Amino acid sequence: MGLRRPLMDALSPLKPGQPIDFFEIAPENWLHLGGRLGQKLRPFSEAYPIICHGLSLSIGGIGPLNTQLLHDIKAFIAQHNIRHYSEHLSYTGDESQLYELFPMPLTEEAVSHTAARIRQAQDILGQRIAIENATYYTLPAQAMSEVEFINAVVAEADCHLLLDVNNLFVNSQNHHYCPDKFLQQLNGERISYLHMAGHWVEEDQWRIDTHAETVDEGVWQLLADVYRRFG
Repeated sequence: MGLRRPLMDALSPLKPGQPIDFFEIAPENWLHLGGRLGQKLRPFSEAYPIICHGLSLSIGGIGPLNTQLLHDIKAFIAQHNIRHYSEHLSYTGDESQLYELFPMPLTEEAVSHTAARIRQAQDILGQRIAIENATYYTLPAQAMSEVEFINAVVAEADCHLLLDVNNLFVNSQNHHYCPDKFLQQLNGERISYLHMAGHWVEEDQWRIDTHAETVDEGVWQLLADVYRRFG
């Protein structure tokens, strides 16, 4: 369950003990947040497991890794007993923050570069992180398949994988590959948890990862395939 609006707005009717497995929040929305909003997060982090899903670390970028952000996230994780931290397998700018998830070149050089930055992030946080397969609409370069690139990064970085089932479906439809073959090749032992979301379908059937629509029936079917294959 991912939340992108203020947590207490979504959770105000909830009482501790209700059947909720965990909540996912973006740590950037909560770091150094004081006052009423900051105080209201504590009861929820004490009552429910929380996962952090980062939006702006730019793990695949060429600019210096934001180590201050990582130290702030580490303190936030300790403060709220966060179970997991994940980020996107993409980049969000160079030395500035553009708040967009840009596609990675699928090359050996990008594997080594990104894996080294993930290892650096893990060293600072003192724990493994998960990286999420991202949607893309074009690629700056490609010397391997998407699944080969993901497998290579998580293996070299020794990290986990956040498998976004919607992103896999969107990419497979837009770029005309078989998602079942993707899953056959994917190192499922690295999966830590899953994302589900909706996407927009253009008139020409091009699919846009909006997270603002009802989950597509094809994505539900693909989730069932993921369950059968990986549990």
